[in-house]
Amino acid sequence: MKIFVINGGQVFGHSGGKFNKTVFDTTIGFFKNEDGFEVKSTDINEAYDVAEEVKKYVWADVVIYHTPIWWFQLPHGMKKYIDEVFTEGHQNGIYKSDGRSSANPEINYGTGGMLHGRKYLVTSSWNAPKTAFTLPGEFFNETSVDNGPLFGFHRMNAFTGMKPLESLHFHDVEKNADIAADLKRYVAHLDGLFINKTQLL
Repeated sequence: MKIFVINGGQVFGHSGGKFNKTVFDTTIGFFKNEDGFEVKSTDINEAYDVAEEVKKYVWADVVIYHTPIWWFQLPHGMKKYIDEVFTEGHQNGIYKSDGRSSANPEINYGTGGMLHGRKYLVTSSWNAPKTAFTLPGEFFNETSVDNGPLFGFHRMNAFTGMKPLESLHFHDVEKNADIAADLKRYVAHLDGLFINKTQLL
């Protein structure tokens, strides 16, 4: 299985992107220590060639994104990467069109992707505690990460034709970080998806 791992943990501000770089390195190490996997990776903090990045998407069976959430959105470096790479991928492996026809432009929007058969996994990291998404009256009004702040991110990947694997989100990583526990939970998540396959792949 071919795995493409992207570190969107931008080196910026006080955190320096260290947590997501740690998760990124853990992912690469996990697959390199298991038989039956090939791994390619990109760190958005390093120089990249957009044409080569498109080839990685086309090559991969699974794309794994690691990103913090800044002000309820992707970091600007991660968004820039997606804008550049997906634009390069237009009619070049990522998507051919928005899927509509001039004969009936009201339907089939979002069906022009070229990455059908691929899957993706996203992890995100938050200062917000998990309870901010789950408790009545708290900030996110009982709306999950995936159905709220990352809704557009998931539709973006659907636009390409990719299907989601179960996301994993890290909470309260700024004020009450437990990196060892987070990494243990994450490795168990990968194991359930890719090795023991106790989760649907």
